[in-house]
Parts: sequence; C-alpha cells; structure tokens
Amino acid sequence: MNRQTNEEGFSLIELLIVVAIIGIIAAIAVPNLMASRRAANEASAISGVRSLSSAEAAYRQTIGAGVSFGSVSELVAHNMIDASIAAATSPDTPKSGYVYNITLPADNSGFVIGSAPINTHVGSRRFSSDMPGVIYEDTADVTTVPTAVSGTPLN
Repeated sequence: MNRQTNEEGFSLIELLIVVAIIGIIAAIAVPNLMASRRAANEASAISGVRSLSSAEAAYRQTIGAGVSFGSVSELVAHNMIDASIAAATSPDTPKSGYVYNITLPADNSGFVIGSAPINTHVGSRRFSSDMPGVIYEDTADVTTVPTAVSGTPLN
C-alpha cells in the first residue's frame, strides 16, 4: 500500500531568502528614514530661529520702544513666542530635538539667537541669527548652542 502525503508549505531555504530580502530592504530604507527625520528636525529649528528673530524685532518696536530686546521669558510674557519654543531651553525639554537660546549683551543693544540639536542623531547642523534676521548654519561643535553668529548664511 502506497500512501502519498501531500505536504504543503515553505522550505527553510525559501524562508531564509525572504528574510534576507526583508533585511536588504530595511538596510536601504532605515538610513533614508533617519535622514528625512534629521532634515525635518533641522527645518523645524530654522523655523524656530526665524520665529524668535521676528519676535525680537516686534518686541523692540513695541515694548522695547525701539531700543531694547527681550529675553525668552519677556517674549513669552507678551505672547510673542510659542510656549514650546520657550520651554526648549534645556536638553530635557527640546522642541523637535533642538534647544534654543537668546543671548542679550549687557547694554541690550542687540541679540543672538542660537539653536543646536541635543545629539547628532537629531540634526547635523546648528543655527544662529542676529539683528538683521539672517539665519546662519554651522556644523562645528554641533551640540553646543551658539552665543554668537557663526557659519554661512542660509539661502
């Protein structure tokens, strides 16, 4: 008596080929995903620096009587900046992985806005701006928030 067994399913080789293909696709996709996330974080930081710079100009013309600029707490008190940017002054509370700082000189005659990523996985550039409102990018010492304008202007 001959019994035929009809076994269906995948062989081990076929399963290993499928796993290898999935691994190759993941190896290609993950770096692109990380680069996209980094670009989005950097775009958010540029937008945050631009918002802070605009808020400083508005503060100077209204509350500062055309002479002085405001600190982060003063800009928040007068509803000139978003609370999420105001809270992003320490690595514990970043906004899109970036921290922000406003440096005012002793005579309050200008300002420097700086933004830096909390680590290099979040972003590969730091940004700064000053009174004319030009935003600069810098790749030196990336995770330190700049207190002076440095780097090259963004186009």
